[in-house]
Amino acid sequence: MSYPYEWPFSLLKRAAVHHLDLHLELLNSGFTLSDASAYNIQFRGTRPVFIDVLSIVPYREGEYWAGYRQFCEQFLNPLLLVAKTGIPHHAWFRGNLEGIPVEDMARVLPLRARISWRVLIHVVLHARMTANSRRANAAVGDAASKVGRRPMSKAALVWMLSGLRSWIVGLRPRGTGRTVWGNYEQHTSYAPGETEAKRAFVTRYVEAHKPKELFDVGCNTGAYSEAALSAGAGRVIGFDFDQSALESAVARADDKRLEFLPLFLDAMNPSPDQGWAQRERRGFRDRASADGLLALAVLHHLVIGRNVAMAQAVEWLLAMAPSGVIEFVPKQDPMVQRMLAHREDIFPNYHIDAIRHELARRGRIVSEQTVSSSGRTLFEFQRGRGDGR
Repeated sequence: MSYPYEWPFSLLKRAAVHHLDLHLELLNSGFTLSDASAYNIQFRGTRPVFIDVLSIVPYREGEYWAGYRQFCEQFLNPLLLVAKTGIPHHAWFRGNLEGIPVEDMARVLPLRARISWRVLIHVVLHARMTANSRRANAAVGDAASKVGRRPMSKAALVWMLSGLRSWIVGLRPRGTGRTVWGNYEQHTSYAPGETEAKRAFVTRYVEAHKPKELFDVGCNTGAYSEAALSAGAGRVIGFDFDQSALESAVARADDKRLEFLPLFLDAMNPSPDQGWAQRERRGFRDRASADGLLALAVLHHLVIGRNVAMAQAVEWLLAMAPSGVIEFVPKQDPMVQRMLAHREDIFPNYHIDAIRHELARRGRIVSEQTVSSSGRTLFEFQRGRGDGR
């Protein structure tokens, strides 16, 4: 189960197009959709799947699109936020589970973005009609309530849906070009042979355990997720916080038809339990249960980058799966040296014996291998009672 505020831009866009395509197909068969909730979509790999069949209802000639405002706030506006301003949609959408209100969207769009008849209709005028409707204490909640009271032909509805589809298909994320982690594979501290050693270690682990579902925390562009799938993993759910890396990961999954779903995750601020009674949308921790785990080049970001205690970081990772692979990146590695270049080294307990100790406390180390000249070491762990090695 994943939520729209965890989807990369390209997956949110794909879900929007899927919703519109389904609606158009239903209209051809005499049906329509009673709402336009983004939560009605889930993903198998990067393929959207509609899950709310109860929202499919018979179409009545002349009725307005009841889910128009909902579609704008949960699909269109988050996509426009990214495409027009370069601001990721995740935090805003998560902060308001119903999406980005049309009034707010109209306020944040730059002037140059408003010079578009589509933006004018679906955002600016939409927001104005919403404000007018509320001021008049209108009984109808839809932003286009005045239009909603008039008959709307099926042809007009099809034109509206098709126009939105054409517009959304052409949207591109702004400001997700070259980033440090999006180009990580081209700028790692690994020599070619060392990368192969790391890949071989991951492959051996997956071949031995054949996890049906594998988490790849810090998946970056998905290279090791792909390796895990090639080795026999059933499917992989990847997590990263870098927008460019996630877009590259989605492209990899598409190009190679992988059972791989890349999702946005800020480990220091993961999705919480929220909604009605904090039970409507489950938090990351409640859903974070897999058969296997890859946590490659993640630990140093938590401990050194975000000041998380080694014990807590290891405990958080091991809670996700009964077995897996964790990478330890030592202080002498160039990547860690960059992190320490502009701050005081206050991490005396960040060393390889510390991670050995923490893994042994919570289970056992099945195997370990140093895979780089800088001392990067991979640990295969088995979670258990803490019987050491």
